[in-house]
Amino acid sequence: MAEPMHVELVSADRVVWSGEATQVVARTTEGDVGVLAGHQPMLAVLGEGAVVVDTVESETWVAAVDAGFISVANNRISILADEATMAHDIDLEQAKRDLEQAHTAGADDEEAAARLRRAQGQVRAAERAR
Repeated sequence: MAEPMHVELVSADRVVWSGEATQVVARTTEGDVGVLAGHQPMLAVLGEGAVVVDTVESETWVAAVDAGFISVANNRISILADEATMAHDIDLEQAKRDLEQAHTAGADDEEAAARLRRAQGQVRAAERAR
C-alpha cells in the first residue's frame, strides 16, 4: 500500500472531515485535480463542486464545497472552503429543487450565479455518493 496522506477538509466554522487517504480528487478553477501520495506541492483555488476522498480503509467520502483553496505539501492536504457539506448530509431532492429554483431565477447577478453553482455542486456531490 502506498504511503497515506493526511487530509483535512475545513469549512469556515468547523472541521468537516479529517483522516488518512490514498487519493483525493477536487474541482479547482483550472479543472479537476487528483492527488496521490508524493504529489508535488500545490496551491489551487477551489471551484464549487465535489471533493472525493478515498480513505486507507477503502471507503469513499464525498463532500460538496464552495469557494476556497486546496493546499498539498509533504503528503498533507488541506482543503479550506467557505462552506463544505458531506454528501450523506445533503437532501438530494431538496438540492434538486434548489437547483431548479436557481435555474428559474437565472444568473443575472453574481449572487444568483453563486447560488446556481452551489446548487449544482450539492447535486453532483449527493449523486456521486449514491
